[in-house]
Amino acid sequence: MLVGKGGADRGRRSLWRGVPRWARLSTIVGIVMMVLSGSVLVGYNTLVARYEGAVGKGDLFGEQAAGATEKKSDIKGPLNILLVGIDPRNPRTRPLSDSIMVLHVPAGMDRGYLFSLPRDLRVDIPAFPKADYRGGNDRINAAMSHGSNVPGKDPSAAQGFELLAKTVQEVTGIKRFDAGAIINFSGFKKIVDAMGGVDMYIERDVKSEHLQPDGSPRQLKPGGGGYLGPQARYEKGNAHLNGWQALDYVRQRYPKNGVPDADYGRQRHQQQFVKAMVSQAFGADVVANPIKLDRVLRAAGQSLIFNGRGNSVVDFGLALKDIRSDSIETIKLPGAPIGSGSAYRGEQLLDPADDFFAALRADQLDAFLLEHPDFKQKSN
Repeated sequence: MLVGKGGADRGRRSLWRGVPRWARLSTIVGIVMMVLSGSVLVGYNTLVARYEGAVGKGDLFGEQAAGATEKKSDIKGPLNILLVGIDPRNPRTRPLSDSIMVLHVPAGMDRGYLFSLPRDLRVDIPAFPKADYRGGNDRINAAMSHGSNVPGKDPSAAQGFELLAKTVQEVTGIKRFDAGAIINFSGFKKIVDAMGGVDMYIERDVKSEHLQPDGSPRQLKPGGGGYLGPQARYEKGNAHLNGWQALDYVRQRYPKNGVPDADYGRQRHQQQFVKAMVSQAFGADVVANPIKLDRVLRAAGQSLIFNGRGNSVVDFGLALKDIRSDSIETIKLPGAPIGSGSAYRGEQLLDPADDFFAALRADQLDAFLLEHPDFKQKSN
């Protein structure tokens, strides 16, 4: 069903050859799922304002009341950036974090390490008085939900991000995130379509749980308990995916649909998708096409809420301009289920994960991965 596509012509010269140098598009997320996207034409303030203004802004770290919104310094590594994917369905429903990724950028600012935390990871979530939450033990994706409660008003995803960030800091020992973004998964369809689709390798045959081959929803079984009708299929090998296909593929997590390692497989697919997006965003087909580039940047801006703790998307786009898809190492943290069957309570990280977090905090992941190559994500 899905046909491979050749690589972009990277030798093509820019159509904007007479313009001052590009601060290239820096696509950080993922998920899947998750992209922080920024590109600025240096010296052209109107274009800077155009793309900066397209990106949603939010007080993701609870600093607005403290007046900590002014830029404090130039962006220098090492950096830790928290990327959270949500799939909002109703403004009155508290959001759950469907994807939680951390991008660590070492001091050299020329590469990155991307790892995911399982959404079912069992953790202690700290108390959060502004949401009337007393704290407790729960799955980590519930932290955003608990934190998003605004008494008498609709839930706030930005406020929920603040509690999730505090929770992730306690799990990893990271003292402070340098930036954060909330990515609307549904909006990613627009980004992929603005790029003309995305080329990526499908590691095994996968069937969709929710969608039919034409992208329309499958019917619920009478009485619940599953779906009826034909399933969209993603066949092993090189594939060209449009927006809805890409989003659907990285959502699959059930062994019955071809993902035997469940949520860990979904994390891997999301990370593979992030790298494919970064690679394609830097390709001549996007960078050298001002019309397509404009569509991609505006679609990306409409799909995320960003907070750079005083630095803008443009600032981060400049600081991370040297990162490419082949310089992003995707990481698989060792984990295991807590209980099974009806007694399943969630996931836990195994002891070596603490050593990984210690190496991250010391900015020594290169040395750590030489001794622990099994942490590097591999296709199955």
